[in-house]
Amino acid sequence: MAFVNYPRQEILLPAKGSFIAFSLFFALLLNLLPLKGVALSLWPDFVALVALYWCINQPQRAGISMAFGMGLLMDIGDASALGQHALAYSIMAFIALIFQRRLSIFGLLKQAPQIGLILLTGQFVILLAGLLAGSDFPGWDFFLISVIGMLLWPLVSSLLGIPQKPRSDSDAG
Repeated sequence: MAFVNYPRQEILLPAKGSFIAFSLFFALLLNLLPLKGVALSLWPDFVALVALYWCINQPQRAGISMAFGMGLLMDIGDASALGQHALAYSIMAFIALIFQRRLSIFGLLKQAPQIGLILLTGQFVILLAGLLAGSDFPGWDFFLISVIGMLLWPLVSSLLGIPQKPRSDSDAG
């Protein structure tokens, strides 16, 4: 019988609802920064990253309805077709919830390519919804957002996990 050596992982404390709401609100503000040109095409979808983080690490508190609501807020703030981001975020959250156990086993660097595929799926849904609504094809650089999000995944996950780390006994005294 062969045993698989999984990386040793720290058990995180449950996140407070206020911290989840704050992180989603902050991600929404980052997404709605008025950027132009190259900066806009290289700026990742922070709402998608944060929503995926919470769907993977706190699936009992964050799910498809949270992703749908954040997508509606993105649609309103971005002045895009209503439901475009909501549909994409809901599909991304659904995929993340299906693979939640699998993703939580891997370390952050091994999660990143899988998160990149989920982000790419969301970008494809946004592209299709935009094309069906009458928008022009934005160009292939539209998909760079998914690659940048994949590269930022370890950093975003590490930052969001800091408040959930249990305090050691040496900090208590």
